[in-house]
Amino acid sequence: MFDRIAYYKSRCAELDLSEVPQSYVGGEFVSGTGAMIALEDPYSRTVLAEYPDCGAETANRACEAAAVAQKVWMTDFTAAGRGIVMQKIAALVDERQETLAQVEAVVSGKPLRDCRVEVAKVSEMFRYYAGYTDKLHGQVIPVPSGHLNYTIREPLGVIFQITPWNAPMFTAGWQIAPAMACGNGVVLKPSELTPVTSIALATICEDAGTPAGLINVLAGLGPTAGEAAIAHDATRKVVFVGSPATGRVVATSAGKALKPVVLELGGKSANIVFEDADLKAACKGAQAAIFATAGQSCVAGSRLLVQASIKDKFVKMVADGMEQLKVGDPLDEATEIGPISNRRQFDHVTAMVDQAAKNGAKVLSGDRTKGDALIVPPTILTDLPPEADAAQTEIFGPVVAALSFVDEADAVRIANSTDFGLAGAVWTNNVSLAHRMAGNVRAGTFWVNGYKAIHVSTPFGGSRSSGFGRSSGTDVLMEYTEPKSVWVETAEVPRVAFGYAPSE
Repeated sequence: MFDRIAYYKSRCAELDLSEVPQSYVGGEFVSGTGAMIALEDPYSRTVLAEYPDCGAETANRACEAAAVAQKVWMTDFTAAGRGIVMQKIAALVDERQETLAQVEAVVSGKPLRDCRVEVAKVSEMFRYYAGYTDKLHGQVIPVPSGHLNYTIREPLGVIFQITPWNAPMFTAGWQIAPAMACGNGVVLKPSELTPVTSIALATICEDAGTPAGLINVLAGLGPTAGEAAIAHDATRKVVFVGSPATGRVVATSAGKALKPVVLELGGKSANIVFEDADLKAACKGAQAAIFATAGQSCVAGSRLLVQASIKDKFVKMVADGMEQLKVGDPLDEATEIGPISNRRQFDHVTAMVDQAAKNGAKVLSGDRTKGDALIVPPTILTDLPPEADAAQTEIFGPVVAALSFVDEADAVRIANSTDFGLAGAVWTNNVSLAHRMAGNVRAGTFWVNGYKAIHVSTPFGGSRSSGFGRSSGTDVLMEYTEPKSVWVETAEVPRVAFGYAPSE
């Protein structure tokens, strides 16, 4: 029988990590002393390790270490030198890609082939932002008084970042790389359920040459470590990726401490199919939009809006296609859909499906009995109104609500009927219609005849219950820096606040 614990331990050893997660603070591994946390493989339900919460004291140490290292990063390294270090980080991630992907797969339950792609994207993130370290220019402003006035962009200092369990290393890289490029120090708190690859990324940063303490990772809980890091005087900004409910808690805590925040929250994105679309392409796109990564994606196309004239035909196409998807062990090279990442989320997903069925929805789904594995098969909910809970609430699993619309106006109305504003898509051969939909559907990211194309070079974020701020592209460089305006007196007779100084 395959020994998953031995597999996990051996991969941790390859990364020079203890199988028992420890915080990484100031260049050292630090054991916690708080409540015990179980690290569970969601497929076999094997407890891989148990570790203690790092607590508030370790969080405070991390903030202090980041503040010290950030000054070294900005004074002992040139801007170009910082870029060179970030290129080295990317190279080391590439060298360790397979091991990192294997650890990610066993801990998070995400299929191994998906983990390989996400680790590769992390190296791409560091390469992309490495090119910006020496391009954060200010400007000279021709003010009417005749002064020389110029601006410079300065790093904020210490950034506290909280990342989720659905894509641990991907979201760690997505946050860390631009913050580093702008000259900041980082304290990262990954989900306590999936901290391992984030810790590995911090050690890789130091192996590449960052000052000890520039990147710190807390293995612990939000109410203890998270709250302490938000409140610490060195923390200048808070970034949170996760659920709207927890995002409100984080934003409230940050607000009390007068710390600005960037929130990447949930979505209930509309994937809209018109009758003139290429239905085969739209069918494949609809499956990828919701079933990839077991639907555990903030941009998942969890509402499938199909024009009424083709709804039954199209839903049958999606249902027939989903039966061909390989569901199972994330370490199996053939697996396309793995388990839900943790028991709490599994219970939420299954409860939402059960409640929808009780409320009259028709459930199209495969076998839901997979032993102890936290497997939810691809599922379609039909015959429910747009205002139904399952069509309004983020399920965050491989479950799509199939709804019908009459015309363009009806599609826009239904698409905008939730409190989210993260993503959306339209499938049509009518170019004018596609552009109108892109303009009228409330979304930070919108696709035309495609779904889930995302790249580090373009801005990502949402509105309303999907959060605010942007976490990628050049927009994020503004999130992680602040402008300073410098005024230089150039007149022979210095000016004073009210006119000119009197001559002698």
